[in-house]
Amino acid sequence: MAEPAKRTLLSRFLGIVERGGNALPHPATLFALMALGVILLSAIAAQFDLTVTHPGTGKPIQPVSLLSLAGLHRIMTEMVSNFTGFAPLGTVLVAMLGIAVAEGSGLIGAGLKLVVLSAPPRLLTMAVVFAGVMSNTGGEVGYVLLIPLAAMMFHAVGRHPIAGLAAAFAGVSGGYSANLFLGTVDPLLAGLSEEAARIITPGYEVNPSANYYFMFTSVFLITTLGTVVTERLVEPRLGAYTGATHTDASATTLSATEKRGLLAAFLAALGVTALLLWGTLPPGGPIPGGGFLRDPATGDLLRSPFMSGIVALIFFAGVVLGLAYGLAAGTIRSDSDVVKSMGKAMETLGVYLVLVFFAAQFVAFFNWTNLGLIFAIKGAAALQASGLGTIPLIVSFILVSATINLFMGSASAKWAIMAPVFVPMFMLLGYTPEFTQAAYRIGDSTTNVISPMMTYFALIIAFMQRYQPTAGLGTLVATMLPYSVTFLVGWALMLVVWILAGLPVGPGAGLYLPQAG
Repeated sequence: MAEPAKRTLLSRFLGIVERGGNALPHPATLFALMALGVILLSAIAAQFDLTVTHPGTGKPIQPVSLLSLAGLHRIMTEMVSNFTGFAPLGTVLVAMLGIAVAEGSGLIGAGLKLVVLSAPPRLLTMAVVFAGVMSNTGGEVGYVLLIPLAAMMFHAVGRHPIAGLAAAFAGVSGGYSANLFLGTVDPLLAGLSEEAARIITPGYEVNPSANYYFMFTSVFLITTLGTVVTERLVEPRLGAYTGATHTDASATTLSATEKRGLLAAFLAALGVTALLLWGTLPPGGPIPGGGFLRDPATGDLLRSPFMSGIVALIFFAGVVLGLAYGLAAGTIRSDSDVVKSMGKAMETLGVYLVLVFFAAQFVAFFNWTNLGLIFAIKGAAALQASGLGTIPLIVSFILVSATINLFMGSASAKWAIMAPVFVPMFMLLGYTPEFTQAAYRIGDSTTNVISPMMTYFALIIAFMQRYQPTAGLGTLVATMLPYSVTFLVGWALMLVVWILAGLPVGPGAGLYLPQAG
């Protein structure tokens, strides 16, 4: 009799989450309201003279009111430059153009299918979770392609299709930030972190590869945890599947054209990899002309065109591999097909552009008023007084990020709000923006699978109802809750180990800022 009570308690909790999330306006509206709020708050802060002392320079920091004639003029004259100069905008658009060719040609879809179909039956779960984690390189394709495909594959081998759906969803959404390669989310978050870091240190740069070491390693953690949860907890709970068959043969086999396209893309990938290796070899090596992607003056790779041009490399790789696949598979027949793929990707970014416009104004206003710096200094002082060490502090921050994610699904929207406060705050405590960003990504990813506010949540319920017509919100959350809790605990523990070992989270991105003097 205890089980129904648990379900009732869970249903009540989810009802609160759903009502709270639905009560929030659209993220773009939220940013517009917060921008107005910053204007009003700046006037109040200036009225009460909330002055603080910068711990680095010793200079007083005073709030600047935007509710003034000078503030009005600045808002009017810099509105356009706030938008066009917003760091994440260009990086996301350029990266998406390249990814769009790979996705539009069918390369990403066929590649995901190959990973799943090539796995031995005993490794099918692991292959599905791994493919899900890797799918975020191509944006949101994993949600619409891999999740229903995984359900079909599980059913085809006599396993419960909802277990396959859950495993794929866990990888795609619960492990969203982890990847062996850089994807569109990396430059997006790095741009926001960079904007926030410049509140403390003007000119500070956050490279898109800032979390690469940590996220690369996270792939294996999430794949392992997702496999164990699926096979030990989720699938036994579901039992044997007795429903009707919904298997699409075309979704569970690779066609001859897909195989031909994948071979061409593989050969193109070898060529691109060879070119990058040649460009990053130390100059003066055995291969003449090597090192052309390194810093021309110092020969350094860390601060080089290769590292600062990651977004351009994502673009070129997407175009080259997408063209190779499309021409071989016949999905690209002319240049107009390539342009259409790019155009389609831009169409899907329409709402994102609206959101970025208001987010850019909010971030700019926040910087102009000095409120971010004031809040960061006061918050850092409070945290220092609390006596919390590095590990409790970071774990608390992860939990805050995970909780906020239940009510606001967009990773970029949340980070645009949180970064101007938490990045400077942790910088004042001695932690790098890259480290703070890595901690945020754990919290942001792990509760995706139980958040009704996640964009694709309704779609996943629809996929689930193909195999269980009575499935609803509670069904999906009850299925995914073990993944969410396990990923949150496991990933946070991994970060703790990372801290204790003093490992950098990415190239040139340590845990602590260098001490002045």
